[in-house]
Amino acid sequence: MTLDEYSIFFLYAAMAVYALAFIAFALDLARRSAQVSAGNSVSVDGTVTTAAKVLETVGAGAVGIAGAAGGVAVAGAPAGAGAVGTDAPDGGRASSAGASAGSGGTGTLKGGRVAADGSVSRRSLSLRLGMAFTIIGFLLEVTADVLRGIAAQRVPWANMYEFSMTGTVLIIGVFLVVNTRVDLRFLGTFITGLVLILLGISTVNYYVVIAPLPPALQSAWLVIHVFVASLGTAFFALGFALSGIQLLQSRREVLGGATKFLKLKFLASLPDSTKLENLAYRVNIVGFVFWTFTLIAGAIWAERAWGRYWGWDTKEVWTFIIWVIYAGYIHARATRGWRGSRSAWLAIIGFGAVLFNFGVVNVFFHGLHSYSGL
Repeated sequence: MTLDEYSIFFLYAAMAVYALAFIAFALDLARRSAQVSAGNSVSVDGTVTTAAKVLETVGAGAVGIAGAAGGVAVAGAPAGAGAVGTDAPDGGRASSAGASAGSGGTGTLKGGRVAADGSVSRRSLSLRLGMAFTIIGFLLEVTADVLRGIAAQRVPWANMYEFSMTGTVLIIGVFLVVNTRVDLRFLGTFITGLVLILLGISTVNYYVVIAPLPPALQSAWLVIHVFVASLGTAFFALGFALSGIQLLQSRREVLGGATKFLKLKFLASLPDSTKLENLAYRVNIVGFVFWTFTLIAGAIWAERAWGRYWGWDTKEVWTFIIWVIYAGYIHARATRGWRGSRSAWLAIIGFGAVLFNFGVVNVFFHGLHSYSGL
């Protein structure tokens, strides 16, 4: 097998693992909906807290029975004073964990934690699996991208197929990095789903064999300009996902939790629309900075390659249109008070323009930027 064939193998392996991540994240959302319907508390990180159904005094101690989870915790007396644990129906075993209930002691339960009042907190296994699969898929796709670059002996983003691969790597990479600062794992279904769609279209329609670069692309600006554009696109993708969830959450808040229009009960476990909007705004600003550099670097490269900074080529025009949309989004939100649904729609329209620029302009509008290889 050639390096390019190994690259394709690793790319398909990454897509398979991303599919597993998508399923795991989807199961977590389904779990959230079921727990919200059951009246349990679900935090943003997917932890479900089940309130105790029974809390009664037995002798010197209190017995907390977590009905929904089936866990039984003995509290109210130190572990050394004869505290015992009772097997739960699901195989978990609760105990006083060596602390008294009166002093805020907690017990343990398989897959969760029992508080002194008998409530049970369970972390989401499906959410943790989703993140694990996403990281594995990311590493596999990075391997595929690197192998393609080694095989081509250049950076792997010189045509539509390679740009799709590198762009989706960066989307997942940005998602993972941002999660180290803010818990956005609830976006996993939307991010992995988007990446799977983009990779599916790319592998089916855009794959081309490795070929020499045209003279205009034999420049250091290929490394800088296209990579920064891909990075800006990754941040816009994350902002798009946040804005989409913001619209759903805003609608739910307006309806006061009514379910006739919206039955996505997992929304009750996510941040409110204001926090989602603020997160989207911060992410889109970072993307806008990268896109501004993309526009400037593209003009400099155009002068080096074609002897002019601007020529109203279709690709140049659409790059500028995207910049204008996001500039309008930032300006309208900061100075005109465009908050809520209006700002979310602007962000969604902006990312729609990014996808149009990539999937339509690159393929169907032929000009000086026609380097798709198709």
